[in-house]
Amino acid sequence: MFDDGLFGPSAEPDEPTPDELLLGACVRVEVELLGALHDAGLVDAGADGPPDARLRAALERDWPAPGDLAGRMRAGGNLAIPLVADLLDAAPEDLRAWVHLGATSQDVVDTAQALLLKEALRRVAADLAGGATAAAELAVRHAATARVGRTLGQAAVPTTFGLTCAGWAVGLDRAARAARVAAEDLALSLAGAAGTAGVHGASWEAVATALGRRLDLPVPDAPWHTERSRVRAAAAALAGASAAAAKVGTDVAALAVTEVGELTEGGAGGSSAMPHKRNPVRSALLRAAGMRAPGLLSTVFAAALAENERATGAWHAEWQPLADLVRLGRGSAERVTELLDRLDVDEVSMSENLDAARPHVMSEALSTALAPRLGRSAAQRAVAEALSPTHGRPPTDEEVRAALRSAVGDAPELDDPALLEPERALSAVPGLIERALRSLKENS
Repeated sequence: MFDDGLFGPSAEPDEPTPDELLLGACVRVEVELLGALHDAGLVDAGADGPPDARLRAALERDWPAPGDLAGRMRAGGNLAIPLVADLLDAAPEDLRAWVHLGATSQDVVDTAQALLLKEALRRVAADLAGGATAAAELAVRHAATARVGRTLGQAAVPTTFGLTCAGWAVGLDRAARAARVAAEDLALSLAGAAGTAGVHGASWEAVATALGRRLDLPVPDAPWHTERSRVRAAAAALAGASAAAAKVGTDVAALAVTEVGELTEGGAGGSSAMPHKRNPVRSALLRAAGMRAPGLLSTVFAAALAENERATGAWHAEWQPLADLVRLGRGSAERVTELLDRLDVDEVSMSENLDAARPHVMSEALSTALAPRLGRSAAQRAVAEALSPTHGRPPTDEEVRAALRSAVGDAPELDDPALLEPERALSAVPGLIERALRSLKENS
């Protein structure tokens, strides 16, 4: 429960638990399968009405008990086996021969998982799209807010906070697209005991088509009991959602460091011991989810090594990692939007930090300006020497110019008054931001 609250999505009061959702999805598959058998002409409606409606009504009076199923499923190794026994007990006697007809336990669980994963991925995609929009708004607002670009933990060259946000927006948008694609690729499973659809025979296509229509799931190209590409894609999309959100959290945490002080999370971050703290709590949770997801994903990928027509253990190994990935993916997608909506941007600190990093952050601009005259290597050596500390402090702009003139002689390039101004290094940034945000519109 605590883990769900920290890493999962916000829960509505009386919202079903993941186990209850899976049970409900399995029951839905069984009921709709009975309806599909009727649609395909294999089961008569009878005087008492459609068979699926009658089974559904019977289950409303006698719903399977999750706790009881949990204890009994060990004997069969999955939820469907004891569930089918309960459905047969609850079903009207004349329908019992048709309940679960032609399906195997993996068909039921895989199709139920597909229903749940499809809904989860659609929600993830919607939340990530909201995060991308929030990041895009920050990108526009701070397109010209110059700050220090940092590489390998050190001051590098100037950038703008808007360009940082544009990168976040693209990452979140791409993760949303991957989630949408994975959701649409999920399919039903109705292949029977060893993937031959032997019970349905010539009627299989009609039954499968009817079931797909009822569940809003496509009929697969081939049985997928041991062909797990759809499951891998869904798991990868969920892990990708956590990663894209964790990238935002990682940057926010780095820029919220006391000595940097450029960002602060709004509305969170108290400490149990230090009243002055404003910890980047949302960022910490996003990073934690991003660290956990790859291990879960690796288990799902390892489980794809499934032998023959039905696997021994590999299928079973997917269930818990998938459930955890759903929780982390949905929670991260929701939380990153909340983080971006409430982010406090300290433009003054960004400006002060950039000013303190000058003139070193302009070393690339200096060496580029002098390279045509001196050659790249010689220009870089000259700039490195000119930027050496003077009397234990960074040199001023004029001291840098003087040192370079002393080293290379009269160079008109050094007379450019904007040579050491950060804006000189940022001329491409507006176009980069515009291109990034245009890609969001094109993909919406």
